[in-house]
Amino acid sequence: MTKPRVEISAVLPVYNEDESLPVVHQRLTRVFEKLGRPYEIVFVNDGSTDRTEEIMRELSERDSHVVSVLLSRNFGHQICLTAGLDHSSGEFIAMMDSDLQDPPELLPRMLAKIDEGFDVVYAVRKKRADESAFKKATAAVFYRLLRSVAGVDIPLDTGDFRVIRRNALESVLALRESNRFLRGMFSWVGYRQTGVYYNRPGRFAGETKYPLRKMVKFALDGILSFSSVPLKLATILGFTFAGLGTLYAARVFYVWVRGGTVQGWASTVLAVVILGSVQLITLGIIGEYIARIYDETRRRPLYFVREVLNRARNTGSR
Repeated sequence: MTKPRVEISAVLPVYNEDESLPVVHQRLTRVFEKLGRPYEIVFVNDGSTDRTEEIMRELSERDSHVVSVLLSRNFGHQICLTAGLDHSSGEFIAMMDSDLQDPPELLPRMLAKIDEGFDVVYAVRKKRADESAFKKATAAVFYRLLRSVAGVDIPLDTGDFRVIRRNALESVLALRESNRFLRGMFSWVGYRQTGVYYNRPGRFAGETKYPLRKMVKFALDGILSFSSVPLKLATILGFTFAGLGTLYAARVFYVWVRGGTVQGWASTVLAVVILGSVQLITLGIIGEYIARIYDETRRRPLYFVREVLNRARNTGSR
């Protein structure tokens, strides 16, 4: 007997979400049962240290629609999400977080846009609940800065919450770069895309998994993966300060020729400090690009899977 295919896959990276996991499973199940389409829910455990794995095992045992992918360690959100996409079987794939800030109840609206003929439907945040003014401001600046320097049109105020067709997904999965910025990669591959607006709720439970340090790294990954502007800026800074240095040297020579003493030790020290800072910043920018080149030349796998639960029982096994 031929098993029915999976039409919709929901892919959720999970890291220390033992409180929200049963609730997100319940809400996703309710949404998919109302839709009446064959589905699967792919949870990917990114090396959680709480009861997340235990709950994933329980859900996989109880529900044949749940596929649980256990990674060998913590690889980070973007690679964890990539692992879930690799293990999805559906013709349409919903990418979303497991903290319920990406509400499952929005999926029918997004799938309706897919049915209209779009290949990628991303969720655009109109309002962001329970976030500090600092985080909202920095997020707004980042999205607009990225859009201005990137070589592709990345939608403003969007995250990874989106629904995509299999053909668009296969194009993105063909890109196996180590430092991944998925929302930029989906923009880069093109296809027919549109947005659906929503008010983003606060976390259901627990704390954010993106402290300032990770936010900065994520921003760097986005900018450095899709723009060479930082390198061009370093070049411009180099020529600018070289020109200023030449003018200052000409002034010093002129004063010396006239027999005067050179004044302004403070300005000299200031110039040395500024030039030294520019050089270090430039070396840092170049170093970031070189580090990414080094990551790519090693050709290491993006992740390792320790165990996959329920794939054989799932109706969409491949």
